[in-house]
Amino acid sequence: MTEPKNWMRQQPTSTDAESPAPEIPTDRPTQARAYGLSLGSKDNYEVDRQMVTEVLKLFPEGVDIARQNRRFLYRAVSYLARDAGIDQFLDLGSGLPTENNVHEVAQEFQPGARVVYVDNDPIVLAHGRALLAKDASTTFIQADITDPEDILSTPEAQELLDLSRPVGVLLFSIPHCIPDDDAARRAVRGCIDRAPSGSFLTLSHVVTDDPAVAAEGNAIAEGIGMPWKTRTPAEVEPWLEGLHPVEPGLGNINDWRPDPEQPPLAEPHPVVASYLGASAGSQRLYEFGGVLRKP
Repeated sequence: MTEPKNWMRQQPTSTDAESPAPEIPTDRPTQARAYGLSLGSKDNYEVDRQMVTEVLKLFPEGVDIARQNRRFLYRAVSYLARDAGIDQFLDLGSGLPTENNVHEVAQEFQPGARVVYVDNDPIVLAHGRALLAKDASTTFIQADITDPEDILSTPEAQELLDLSRPVGVLLFSIPHCIPDDDAARRAVRGCIDRAPSGSFLTLSHVVTDDPAVAAEGNAIAEGIGMPWKTRTPAEVEPWLEGLHPVEPGLGNINDWRPDPEQPPLAEPHPVVASYLGASAGSQRLYEFGGVLRKP
């Protein structure tokens, strides 16, 4: 998941097997590893577990929010591939590979679908390379999602994405990881604005309807050194101007085309498992978003 720009480009973006192994930071938490705890990932360190448990004491709904977002990913990508005919995807701030990754969901309905994953966390790059070493239709790029020109100019993106045809641009649970509003808007709009008519933007963002709750969450994040900004829906919606929401529109992602038949998720990591279901009693935060079409 995306962190401030000055932490970027520690490794080359090349996926060449001979390129140096990414340097994995273990002295500070990363958002990709922390997020993965809610999805059952084992790729984390004590520093990640400590950070997550401290945050969950104050916002216990966090585990459910992460899992709700992952279920939204399945529904949104299924819609794009099956119903909208999208066969190429750009997943910005992709996080650690887990079950029902974008390429796996898309290829259920579009067997030849191509996916470019982008993240700045070296451990994401390492696991992505290992997972997709022999998959010519999918690649991982380590890059800054607030720099769309850099992403789209990489050899990997140019090889897999044909921007003369519609593309699905995905930002699942990532813009809140960019505290600067201008940078967050650039991450949201940069690639979709360069995509052709008929492309889609899929977005989810942790929000609150209460500005006081946003201020509390942001103060906590700042105190632990985590790049984060909880916003209100009213702060996010202007970024989406000119795009047409797909029914049922923008809102809580739990309400976006719920599907009781979609595949289940893996159990959360034991260190956070006790918080599963906490959103039933605490819903100060939720994921806001939807799927939008570029006219």
